[in-house]
Amino acid sequence: MSSLAARALLPAASSATAAGLALGAAADLLFADPRRGHPVAGLGRAAGALERLTWRDSRAAGVAYATACVGTATALGAVLHRVTADRPGARTAVTAVATWAVLGGTSLGRVATTMEQHLAAGDLPAARAHLSSLAGRDPSGLGEPELVRATVESVAENTSDAAVAPLFWGAVAGLPGLLGYRAANTLDAMVGYRSDRYARFGWAAARFDDVVNWVPARLTAALTVATAPVAGGSAGAAWRVWRRDGAAHPSPNAGRCEAALAGALGLRLGGRNVYGTRVEERPTLGDGRPPVRADVRRAVRLSRAVWTGAAVLAAVSRLPLRS
Repeated sequence: MSSLAARALLPAASSATAAGLALGAAADLLFADPRRGHPVAGLGRAAGALERLTWRDSRAAGVAYATACVGTATALGAVLHRVTADRPGARTAVTAVATWAVLGGTSLGRVATTMEQHLAAGDLPAARAHLSSLAGRDPSGLGEPELVRATVESVAENTSDAAVAPLFWGAVAGLPGLLGYRAANTLDAMVGYRSDRYARFGWAAARFDDVVNWVPARLTAALTVATAPVAGGSAGAAWRVWRRDGAAHPSPNAGRCEAALAGALGLRLGGRNVYGTRVEERPTLGDGRPPVRADVRRAVRLSRAVWTGAAVLAAVSRLPLRS
C-alpha cells in the first residue's frame, strides 16, 4: 500500500476505533461483563499457569513474567490493529468486542449493589463472604460500617481501574492499549499485592500498574469533580478534598479517586484495614461523616456518571479533526 493510500485510510480507521469504543461502552452499560467465556478470565488462567512455571523469589523473574504477559496481550492487540487497518467495519466490531471485554464498570456497580442488599437484609455472613468480590480485606471481623466503607472505597478506586483506565488507553493506543492495559491490571490483582510470595516477584507488576494508572486515576478524580452533582454531591468539595488529601494515601493513584469521591459525597474515608496478617492504618480522606448503607447507591451512581463521561471523551478523542 502506498503512503498516500495509507494516509487516506487513517481517518476511517480512527472513526472506526471511536465507534468501537462507544459501542463497547454501551454494551457494558446494557449487559455488564460477558457471563461465560470471559476473555479476562482466560487471561488470568494463562497468567496463573505461567506463574507456576516461572515463579522465583526475585524481582528479575517478576520482570520477565510481567513483560511476557503484558507483551503478549499488547502484541495481540497490535496484530488485530494491523489486520483491520483497511477494514473499518472489522475495526469497529473488534474494538467494540475488546472494549466490552475489558470494561467492568457496570459489573462493579452490580457487585456493590449486591453488598448493599445483603446489608439491608441484615445478612452479615453473606455480606462478609461477598467482600472478596470488591476488596482483598479480611472480612471476618467487619460489621456493617466497615463493610460499607470498604465497598465505597472499592467503588471509588475501581471506577478508574475497571473502566476509566481501559477507556483512556483505548483512546490513546486503540486495540493494543485496551488489551495491554487489561493484562497489566490483571497481573497487579494476581501478584501485585504485598505478601511473602509476591514481595519481590510481584514488584514489577505492581509498579507497572501504578505507571499505567497514573493519568487515568487523575482523570477519574477530575471527572468525579465534574459529575458530583449527578449524585447530589458537591463539585467544589470534591476538588478541595482531592487536592488536599489525595496524596496522603499510600497508593499513588487510589487516593486521588477515593479523596475526590469522599469530597463529592460529603464522606470521611480511611481507617484501619486488615489484609490477612497485615494491618494498615489508612489516612483520613474527607471532612464528612462515615459512609452509611445508602451511600453505596450514591457511590455507584457517581461511578457510572464518571466512567460514562470517560467513554464519551474516549470516543470523541478518536474522531478525526475536520480540516
